[in-house]
Amino acid sequence: MVINLATTSDATVIHDLMIKAFMEYKNETPPSSALDETVKSVSDALGKGEKALIAFEENKPVGMVRFQLKKEGLYFYRLSVIPEKQGKGIAKKILKSLEDYANKIDVSLTLCKVRMSVQKNIQLYSSMGYAVYDEEVVHKQNGINIKIVSMRKEL
Repeated sequence: MVINLATTSDATVIHDLMIKAFMEYKNETPPSSALDETVKSVSDALGKGEKALIAFEENKPVGMVRFQLKKEGLYFYRLSVIPEKQGKGIAKKILKSLEDYANKIDVSLTLCKVRMSVQKNIQLYSSMGYAVYDEEVVHKQNGINIKIVSMRKEL
């Protein structure tokens, strides 16, 4: 497996991986906002300083994560592995690569937010040494509330 830092020209690949991975949440209440993103919104975000890592197996993209450097640490989101490759340790390899990147740029904290209803993701991050440090309720315009946990890991 090869994991590379993405460039703005990778927006289509990043978007495709994200949509394939997040389709499992299309029937959630509400569906993940990842499904509302477009190639243009991903490209625009990359143009404004967002970064991403893309994982390749046999030269085919199989997963990715998007992230930003914030003052408190490296904040990641939209960790995506295509459905047919889930459960094979790819997400953990992507997270390890992300942590290696953080270490290289002298950042000692990685952070993310996860829906409380998606226990498999909370368990994944916990297994990698992440701990819950905050809980909140996000209020969507349609009146739906989403319980979120914030997780972090000291590197």
